[in-house]
Amino acid sequence: MLTEERQQYILNTIRFKGIIKIKDICSETRCSESTARRDLQQLEEQGELLRVHGGAKYMNSLQEEPAMNDKVSRNVNAKDHIAQQAVANIQVDDVIYLDAGTSTLAMIHHLNPSYNLRVVTNGVVHASALADMGIQTYLLGGNLKGTTKAVIGPEAVKSLEEYRFNKVFLGINGVHPKFGLTTPDPDEAVVKKNRNSTK
Repeated sequence: MLTEERQQYILNTIRFKGIIKIKDICSETRCSESTARRDLQQLEEQGELLRVHGGAKYMNSLQEEPAMNDKVSRNVNAKDHIAQQAVANIQVDDVIYLDAGTSTLAMIHHLNPSYNLRVVTNGVVHASALADMGIQTYLLGGNLKGTTKAVIGPEAVKSLEEYRFNKVFLGINGVHPKFGLTTPDPDEAVVKKNRNSTK
């Protein structure tokens, strides 16, 4: 396999899974460990990945938000486990806010349509999935962000202020010990910050 093909395999795998192991590179591309290590070193120098013990991982920029299509296939089992735990807190007749994000999206197929829920969301994909399940759904108005399919902006914040919720489920990018919940997009951060109108 050519160097370019092997490195493209590495990048594709990291973008899909978030991480790659040297042993997997060797077995899939039939190269030596030293060749795999050299590829990882070159890709790290190009800013494409971050080497870790035994392999490499996807390098996230604090200013970069991966697209919904990229994130939906990552950490599927963990997201499903989180979704089940979150949905266990929902009760009959609850009014909930379901923020855009792939972890909150994973909650939808665990919701019970017989619970008479009312769900407000800023996630276009979420709204469609909720409607398909016959759950009463309200989609915030505003500017649609192409990568995350989230409705953001002043209009979204204003319409969000009209609601009161029993439960709020947020999608976030990280948790910082000093700054709390984080996201790289200031417009999305404003919507998340203003979601705290609870009953």
